[in-house]
Amino acid sequence: MGELFRSEEMTLAQLFLQSEAAYCCVSELGELGMVQFRDLNPDVNVFQRKFVNEVRRCEEMDRKLRFVEKEIKKANIPAMDTGENPEVPFPRDMIDLEATFEKLENELKEINTNQEALKKNFLELTELKHILRRTQQFFDEMEDPNLLEESSSLLDPSEAGRGAPLRLGFVAGVINRERIPTFERMLWRVCRGNVFLRQTEIEDPLEDPTTGDQVHKSVFIIFFQGDQLKNRVKKICEGFRASLYPCPETPQERKEMAAGVNTRIDDLQMVLNQTEDHRQRVLQAAAKTIRVWFIKVRKMKAIYHTLNLCNIDVTQKCLIAEVWCPVSDLDSIQFALRRGTERSGSTVPSILNRMQTKQTPPTFNKTNKFTSGFQNIVDAYGIGTYREINPAPYTIITFPFLFAVMFGDMGHGVLMTCAALYLVIRETRLLAQKSDNEMFNMIFAGRYIILLMGIFSVYTGLIYNDCFSKSLNMFGSSWSVRPMFFPRGNWSFETLDGNSVLQLDPAVPGVFGGPYPLGIDPIWNVATNKLTFLNSFKMKMSVILGVIHMVFGVSLSLFNHLYFNKPLNIFFGFIPEIVFMCSLFGYLILLIFYKWTAYDAVTSKDAPSLLIAFINMCLFNYNDPTNKPLYRGQMGIQSLLVVIALACVPCMLVVKTMVLRRQYLWKKHLSQMREARPAENLETLEQKGTSSPTGLTQQGTQKFGGIRVGNGPTEDEAEIIDHDQLSQHSEEGDEHSEEEPFNFGDVAVHQAIHTIEYCLGCISNTASYLRLWALSLAHAQLSEVLWGMVMHLGLSSRSGGGFFGLSIIFAAFATLTVCILLIMEGLSAFLHALRLHWVEFQNKFYVGQGFKFVPFSFESILEGRFDE
Repeated sequence: MGELFRSEEMTLAQLFLQSEAAYCCVSELGELGMVQFRDLNPDVNVFQRKFVNEVRRCEEMDRKLRFVEKEIKKANIPAMDTGENPEVPFPRDMIDLEATFEKLENELKEINTNQEALKKNFLELTELKHILRRTQQFFDEMEDPNLLEESSSLLDPSEAGRGAPLRLGFVAGVINRERIPTFERMLWRVCRGNVFLRQTEIEDPLEDPTTGDQVHKSVFIIFFQGDQLKNRVKKICEGFRASLYPCPETPQERKEMAAGVNTRIDDLQMVLNQTEDHRQRVLQAAAKTIRVWFIKVRKMKAIYHTLNLCNIDVTQKCLIAEVWCPVSDLDSIQFALRRGTERSGSTVPSILNRMQTKQTPPTFNKTNKFTSGFQNIVDAYGIGTYREINPAPYTIITFPFLFAVMFGDMGHGVLMTCAALYLVIRETRLLAQKSDNEMFNMIFAGRYIILLMGIFSVYTGLIYNDCFSKSLNMFGSSWSVRPMFFPRGNWSFETLDGNSVLQLDPAVPGVFGGPYPLGIDPIWNVATNKLTFLNSFKMKMSVILGVIHMVFGVSLSLFNHLYFNKPLNIFFGFIPEIVFMCSLFGYLILLIFYKWTAYDAVTSKDAPSLLIAFINMCLFNYNDPTNKPLYRGQMGIQSLLVVIALACVPCMLVVKTMVLRRQYLWKKHLSQMREARPAENLETLEQKGTSSPTGLTQQGTQKFGGIRVGNGPTEDEAEIIDHDQLSQHSEEGDEHSEEEPFNFGDVAVHQAIHTIEYCLGCISNTASYLRLWALSLAHAQLSEVLWGMVMHLGLSSRSGGGFFGLSIIFAAFATLTVCILLIMEGLSAFLHALRLHWVEFQNKFYVGQGFKFVPFSFESILEGRFDE
């Protein structure tokens, strides 16, 4: 259970993998997803590593698969996702995969090339068919005398006067429809009006063979006279990317050409259909296995990338890797290595060796689908320092509760709970759909957070007795306005009917029947001083919850100090902090409860103000005639508490810094003594006749001519014993020697900043919790305004069409409720609860300066890759 409240214990391990088994071992570790590899070749260029060629081959296969996937999507063929997780292929299978992908890519490219050429030929024939048909219409229209007279004006006037024969040349072609106006103006300007243009639109759009888009085109024919105009016309057509086609001059030739074109179009259409069918069959076969191929290739690529992080032994037979891994999963990791060795067929087992290091391990918190959302909230503030207290388990309860305090409405909480329950119940189907909507994915990831927020909102709504701004009379009101209960006898039924506002005095017997069983009495919903009463109640409640939350946060810091063995932080950090907060703000909470219990309906008018009393307490002002004391001996107790709180400030500010300085000087003195001690020990050992600094006698390890004599330890063993003894005697000195040198000024400034921030933060953070009161009232008032401005109009109608009007008004009320009160107000309360946890709660014990454990995992590598 310890790992639930703090991060997992991590260790640095060294892996010795045989070259023939390294691939399979890394594959099994990737499936397990519990080790983070370190780069042992940081100074080696990426292109100079051992497995760079294999990585390139995997990237080339991935490129070919992306090409095939693009073609599949272009053909609107759904890719099958069976959820299969194939095993990583062996390195020898890479050749077969490359051959398969190469063959598939070449076949698709050849099909596409042929299909594009056929479509281009088909387009040209189709355009030629339309040209022949439209040209014949043009020539038929030219037989009109008016058009003949118009066309004869293109001739030279002198030739026309001599009655020379009319000889006009023409060109026919096809152009995009949107270019016709510009094309016509350009012809008119360049040819100076000496050409005659006729054009008509092609009704059916034509397919562009290159892009596959549908393009609208028009057929045109241009009449001109002379070769000079002909060249100009052709250049203009070329500039506007118009397609020109040969068109016979006689009707008989045009008719014969049209018949041949139609025959060729029919033949091409049949070939195109067969080509498209073949292409569909190839793509459908590829769509069945495209995802499996992607998984295999990307797993192989990830394995070779990981192998490039390893060192290679000088014998080229062993790969050495360093990994971070949880201590609790060492057995699973060793089993995965054993399974990978057996799969590769190697007879030499892989070795896992734990290493001792002073490097800070990564932080790893195990989560499940329920706790992952709350852990993400904490990690968004900062990744926890290694092995410090994890706030996520406590956030599971405190976060939705503080949200509900601000959002408290029974009706809105039920709606939120139902929406979250839908996501929770159908989570399997929704996960299988793999939506691309980022907003939906974010809400779905926090479905359990929303569920708890809704459940807690129902609870706080029950306490506030608030359901869509209306109260529920579940137990009957504790107030009674029946005239028989009034001994004064000055109220009658006529008085109650004739007055819209009457004041109920709880001090009169029979009017107030005692506390309401659960939550707020429903009669407050119709009271004119409802807001005044709820203001006082919710403000005090916010202060109580805030101080309890902060005290809990400070208490958690004690477990950090105990775990990291820092007694100095306990005596000069935790104890002064908790005493300072409890002496001031804990005492304020006690005053709130005392005032609630000490004053009743009769004496409540004489109750002093707690805010004024608290301010006077901090200022030692006890002569205020407007604010009477709450109890006897209040001045002495409050003065003592303020003095204790003030005494905690120098304890945190000065004492801890001086103790740290004295510890540093003492360690420095010990290190100087330790440096002078070896010379004295050597003289003593020589006098005793020993030759080993570890105290070994002459019967110990000695060498004569390279031969070991005696039963003492070897030189290697003696070095180990010497190292262990030195590490035991100088552990503190070695630890300090690797730390940064002690700087009294830096330590003093840091401690001063921490002390000032904590003391001032106690005040500002307590005031910050008043947002619980403010947002709760804002939500209640918005809900009441929405009911009064919208729903009340429909309910007050008494006409015949009131039912239809009520339906429309209810639809508007439901829409505004969801959009404003559930989404906008819910998001506002969520952000404020997030701030209360990040700033007011976590800063009391959570440092958040670690780095996240990122294991080598196929699941995380493949996640989201296929749905882009």
